[in-house]
Amino acid sequence: MGATKRIGILTSGGDCAGLNAAIRAVVHRAIDTYSWDVFGICRATHGLMARPPEAMMLDIQQTDRLLIAGGTVLGTTNHGNPFAFPLADGTLSDRSDEIIAGYHQLGLDALIGIGGDGSMAILRKLAQQGGINLVGIPKTIDNDLGITERSIGFDTAVNIATEALDRLHFTAASHSRVMILEVMGRDAGHIAISAGIAGGADVILIPEIPYTIANICQKLKARQERGQNFSVMIVAEAVLTETGEPVMSKNYLGQARLGGIGQYLADQICACSGAETRVTVLGHAQRGGVPSPLDRLLASAFGVAAVDLIAEERYDQIVTWQNRQVVSVPIAEAIAQYSTVDPNGTLVRTARGLGICLGS
Repeated sequence: MGATKRIGILTSGGDCAGLNAAIRAVVHRAIDTYSWDVFGICRATHGLMARPPEAMMLDIQQTDRLLIAGGTVLGTTNHGNPFAFPLADGTLSDRSDEIIAGYHQLGLDALIGIGGDGSMAILRKLAQQGGINLVGIPKTIDNDLGITERSIGFDTAVNIATEALDRLHFTAASHSRVMILEVMGRDAGHIAISAGIAGGADVILIPEIPYTIANICQKLKARQERGQNFSVMIVAEAVLTETGEPVMSKNYLGQARLGGIGQYLADQICACSGAETRVTVLGHAQRGGVPSPLDRLLASAFGVAAVDLIAEERYDQIVTWQNRQVVSVPIAEAIAQYSTVDPNGTLVRTARGLGICLGS
């Protein structure tokens, strides 16, 4: 087995269900199989900036209960690019050397980073600059990392969105309303198309397919003519207005965030059809809660495979799910490919075959 290694693990970017299952798998494999020491790094790269670095040794007893726990026990952040880190006076500072020094202060032999394409790009740049032996695990509820068929968190997010649609059907029918569910999807409509089909939506809007309000209202009218006096819609937050503008909101810091397309559509549909509409914005509920069995399986497989890559000294790699098995690929190759919903793909053809209106 060779000398005892000290490996670190961190979670970066937005949280999602299944992160803790991946941490648990890494700890089990590293300790049970290789007798290594595992250090959990708190708050992603922010923990490596701290002095001393914010890290804790992880053991099997401590992490064994994490399989069904949501979120991440290590904490995470999706703010503050370390190469242009915002300071209190409003200026930007390159703090990459502090992160690299934190890695070496911990005496780590390798680092496992769990994140999406943005996090992976930053971690890889840090690794190349500072001699960090990096292995990646993909996670994103948007499932938009092109090289892997699935990322941690996506299945749970789809399950939550589907359950929301299931519940909205009953209240829509009771009040003869059009119920609109707005779900996450920063640039891709994977959650909306998957949950929309599974949840029996009548209309699915995704950023990959243009729509018109007239087409949506025509669908609603056709349902009414068949005696179906209610409808359920699902829309990804990245869908634009009919004229092509993103719908954004600002927080108290003035930072723009996607959100509000559901209400925009409700107003337009009400004006077009006269239908009474209600909007539910699912928001961060899609990130939380107990991970689905599939996300637990995926996270466990990824965690074991990531540790094995370190044992084989195969760095600058990310584990992926392809053809029902774990395959490692170069991180640069993984983040170069971006996956949106194929307008001619299986899910879109399925939706159309079921009579679901996609707005076009």
